[in-house]
Amino acid sequence: MGAEGTAGARTTGATAVSHEIAPRRVAFDWSRTPLHWIPDEPTATHVINVLHLLLPAGERWFVKVFKEGLPLITDPELRAAVKGFMGQEATHSVQHTHVLDHLAAQRLDTAAFTRYVDFLFERLLGERPPFNAPVPAREWLRFRLSVVAAVEQFTAVLGDWVLAADGLDRAGADEVMLDLLRWHGAEEVEHRAVAFDMYQHCGGTGTRRYARRVAGMAVTAPVMLYLWVWGTAYLMRHDPQSAGRLRYSLKEHEKAVRKGLLPAWRELGAAVPRYLRRTYHPSREGSLNRAVEYLKRSPAAKAAS
Repeated sequence: MGAEGTAGARTTGATAVSHEIAPRRVAFDWSRTPLHWIPDEPTATHVINVLHLLLPAGERWFVKVFKEGLPLITDPELRAAVKGFMGQEATHSVQHTHVLDHLAAQRLDTAAFTRYVDFLFERLLGERPPFNAPVPAREWLRFRLSVVAAVEQFTAVLGDWVLAADGLDRAGADEVMLDLLRWHGAEEVEHRAVAFDMYQHCGGTGTRRYARRVAGMAVTAPVMLYLWVWGTAYLMRHDPQSAGRLRYSLKEHEKAVRKGLLPAWRELGAAVPRYLRRTYHPSREGSLNRAVEYLKRSPAAKAAS
């Protein structure tokens, strides 16, 4: 890898995580989880359910991209963290796929939506640039690594939010779904710096590396927003319990935010300018102590141990 491998090495680094990053065995029983797992809150339920539409394909894609990047890593500590990240993401993908199966069993079939998500990750962001675009292989890998890092900025923010979202407890949200979201969110906080460090290590040097980081976020933020709104609208339109009466609306979304059932738009939006600071590092996002404490007491993790 030459000079690119060392010049991009971590300045703050994943050393902010003092414990090993590794996948955990978990076991969830979905047999008693209702379709509207936040009682009488279909909008909040389906806004969060979009995670299940996006994450199986998205996290499989993360693993594929990082496998391509592994040979470029010259830092043994980073290599170990990346392998742990890959294991955690693969486990997340499997568990969210089980939720899709649970939704299908309740007559909410998501296949018509997820095939577009699969196309995005497998074709538009696949191993080769789409439409035979003349982008060098190294540059294409760097761009995709920058996209993973940008996505992980949002997953860390969402993970920290759900760990503290006592509004979901007050609303009587299904305990199994809450555990899935908080287990996943806690691991996102735990490995919050790994994708960023991977990009910094493999993304070249200087202004060009920073410009690629900006480009990754410039693509990621609007695409995620679009997919989330589209996904929520899809779920509500196909909700078998509403007989087509439900539609997604910003008014209902804001009501759910005020009840503490969803993160505020400003909370998510503020993650972007933080990320774009030249001196930024994701180790400053969220509460690692809160995440680790939850992982110690997660019912799903205990059930599988």
